[in-house]
Amino acid sequence: MSMFSGLIRVMERAARKAGGRLRRDFGEVEHLQVSRKGPADFVSKADMRAERAIYDELLHARPDWGFVMEEAGTIEGAPDKPRWIVDPLDGTSNFLHGIPHFAISIAVQEPRLDGRGWGEVTAGVVYNPSSDQTYWAEKTRGAWLQDARLRVSARRHLSDALVATGIPFQGHGDFAEWSRIFGAIGPEVAGIRRFGAASLDLAYVAQGRFDGFWESGLNDWDTAAGCLLVREAGGFVSDYRGRTEPIHSKQIIAANDALHSKLHKILAGSLR
Repeated sequence: MSMFSGLIRVMERAARKAGGRLRRDFGEVEHLQVSRKGPADFVSKADMRAERAIYDELLHARPDWGFVMEEAGTIEGAPDKPRWIVDPLDGTSNFLHGIPHFAISIAVQEPRLDGRGWGEVTAGVVYNPSSDQTYWAEKTRGAWLQDARLRVSARRHLSDALVATGIPFQGHGDFAEWSRIFGAIGPEVAGIRRFGAASLDLAYVAQGRFDGFWESGLNDWDTAAGCLLVREAGGFVSDYRGRTEPIHSKQIIAANDALHSKLHKILAGSLR
């Protein structure tokens, strides 16, 4: 059994505090009339309330750390201190439509030693308010669901693999690019799923539920914690060119080492 570090406890406490509010708001949004104005405005307020709850909790615990947040943007902290990367509601469309599949994502990113920008992610939490489950990881300590160690899938063949993705939608993403990738990967795998919350998709890769994941056009707050989860669970994460960075958002492929190599080869070939 693994014990939460003090840092993970701070992150989980903030996620659970915001998650309780999201659960209450989720109960309300299910009863709203489905229209452009009402539910969307309500969900936006729910998102901001959750972000504020996380911000207040984390600021109290680490007053000199900075923030990168979906709603409030970047808030600078002490230059030699880490920063929080926060998504208070990943899966907004699911939330809006009463689908109980959404998450809170919080990550810690360290400043580079040379003082030029930001480096590795050393801690991450993905909290699912609907199931009350906490996925967490710390550098060198592994990836966990509560107190159960996570490992990526051991499958080696694409024909056995269940792969997740995100699909472009109105005003977001490159339909032509996604279609080429889907057309190349689809015939090679056992199935493709689109659940609508990238942080949970990556947590499921770390857990071995999904064998792989690809998507483009995300943001750092969508993937920062999830990238660490996959890596600490023994997986591999890169962009479409195979390059590895602390956070992948604009382009991301995640899987175990064998399937990552195969997915990358097919995906890169489809874009030539």
